Amino acid sequence: MQGTVQASNRRPWANRPRERITSVELGMAGRQCYHCKQWIDEGELHDCWTTTEAALTQDLPEDLRDAWERFREAAESLGAQRIYASHKSIMFSRRSCHFFVRPKKSFLELCVFLGRPLNAPQVRRVDRTSKSKVAHIIQIRHRDEVEAPITDWLHEAYELSARPASTPARNRVKAKPKRQSANKASGKPTRKKSRTSARSRKRSPTGPRKR
Repeated sequence: MQGTVQASNRRPWANRPRERITSVELGMAGRQCYHCKQWIDEGELHDCWTTTEAALTQDLPEDLRDAWERFREAAESLGAQRIYASHKSIMFSRRSCHFFVRPKKSFLELCVFLGRPLNAPQVRRVDRTSKSKVAHIIQIRHRDEVEAPITDWLHEAYELSARPASTPARNRVKAKPKRQSANKASGKPTRKKSRTSARSRKRSPTGPRKR
């Protein structure tokens, strides 16, 4: 009887392995990562955003790995650019990011930024990200798909990223034209009033002055 009482007084997580007990159940402070949804204890270092290209492509099947290698070769042939991994994507950037690849289990999700919307069967979705850029989502499943027109769109996006961002023209307030008199509009010379006549009118007495 005593054993049952002791067992009932135990906390529900007492019989669980130590590594499975969360800080929420222990009443400890912490936070949940916005990206990976992992719970992070207070003071614990956590960085799920920084990654590498090898870490994102190491679990790809053989067909997708070949497609990725073919895609990277095509991207490198465009010219100088920065290639780096960020969170779950591999970014290709010049002045700004012109396209990126997000490796999936069954395909490579390519996002290309162009200055115009495309209407092609390869494009799954089109999203306008700004006034000058439109994002196009494309799925690549085999290395043979990394050819025209996809390579042409990559080149177009690469050239677009080198252009400076267009700034909207400021609305300038135009000064209103001054009104012209009827004489100036008709071309007739205007008569100037003499200062002496104006002064004499002011000084002219209405009656005799009193001393």
